[in-house]
Amino acid sequence: MRSSASRPTLLTALAAVGLAAAVGLSGCTGSAGPSSGTNGTSGSQAPDATSGSASPSASPEAEPTKPIAEPKAPTSPLKSGTKTTVWKDNAAVSHLFFHSLIVDPKVAFKDRESGKGYADYMVTVSEFKKMLKQIYAKDYVLVSPRALATVSKNGKVTPTDLKVPKGKKPLVLSIDDVSYYEYMKGDGFATKLLIDKDGRVRNEYTDPETKKTSVGAYDVMPIVDDFVKEHPDFAPYGNKGVVALTGYNGVLGYRSSPSVYKGKNKNLDKDITTATQVANAMKKEGWEFASHSWGHINFTKSPVQRIKTDTARWKKDVQPIIGPTDLLIYPFGADLAGIEQYHGAKFDYLKDQGFDFYFNVDGSTPAWGQFGPKYLREARFNIDGISLKAAVDGRKPMYDFFDPRTVIDPARPKSISGTT
Repeated sequence: MRSSASRPTLLTALAAVGLAAAVGLSGCTGSAGPSSGTNGTSGSQAPDATSGSASPSASPEAEPTKPIAEPKAPTSPLKSGTKTTVWKDNAAVSHLFFHSLIVDPKVAFKDRESGKGYADYMVTVSEFKKMLKQIYAKDYVLVSPRALATVSKNGKVTPTDLKVPKGKKPLVLSIDDVSYYEYMKGDGFATKLLIDKDGRVRNEYTDPETKKTSVGAYDVMPIVDDFVKEHPDFAPYGNKGVVALTGYNGVLGYRSSPSVYKGKNKNLDKDITTATQVANAMKKEGWEFASHSWGHINFTKSPVQRIKTDTARWKKDVQPIIGPTDLLIYPFGADLAGIEQYHGAKFDYLKDQGFDFYFNVDGSTPAWGQFGPKYLREARFNIDGISLKAAVDGRKPMYDFFDPRTVIDPARPKSISGTT
């Protein structure tokens, strides 16, 4: 269940801020070990969006500059008369996760070293869109992880009656590292999220060769927003997914962290304001936010004091933009424990900091969860080059969601992943 495997380090600016040792790696996936016996309580092509000059996001005066609460009521309520059933086991809800999508695979895979990392840990826009259609066709519907459990005032966590439309299966979706890190610049990825002139959350993308900037759906969030607009029954309760944020390069493409950029980014205050506006707009669209730690630390190996220092930094730099969260997504999938229930100083501290929901990585089973007296722990299935290759080579769980053989981008390396 637990995965703390490391990915190859991509070129980053971490050393410049003294974090190379603290962060070490810039990805967050590893090949998870087998999950047998882990049943807690249960068992592209070039851009295709409309091009044009990037539209500025709303002015500070037009939107609140403080984070709003994540809406508790559905943003698009279940259609009247829809029959629902209660899901049989909230510890067995599938959870898929992605990293930011590759917009131009020819560019991303071009460099020998960084291309390996991208091939291992990312999928392309083309691949994601094909996956999304098949996931929908297999009768999955998006739900919030918070719909799986109730947290009482004294911190006790208990399963809820998770209702889904009859014949449908619940699915949690999450996306890691939505900061558009400095090392990704010019490598064929979007550069930020913004609010376009029509009030929609979109991406900005600059073509590395032509230098032309366009605004469109170039990453998971706006692509899902567009898909749900066409297929509202895919998000019957208005929930889209969870965005897991670090802080060392700011958030959402804005160099917004005072711990790193104070005195270095002359637009720091503006970036904080704009990032907050974008986060608020995303919440209204059904997106939730999680901590992915500030410095992408390994919670398995880190001592308590390092976790405390990192958490304090995250709350100083990131929380003012996205608001408080009780969701913690482990970098590298590096969990606090194996299959045994949580206990000890690390968990006590994190629980005291307000975290009730914890997420590791397991690509060997479609779903795994564990309820403890004061937490819900859920395994996430990594969707990336490594898991695609494993599935094509015969590993079966991915086929519960889509057929990997039919989604692979022709521009992906023949090895599928960067690992040979």
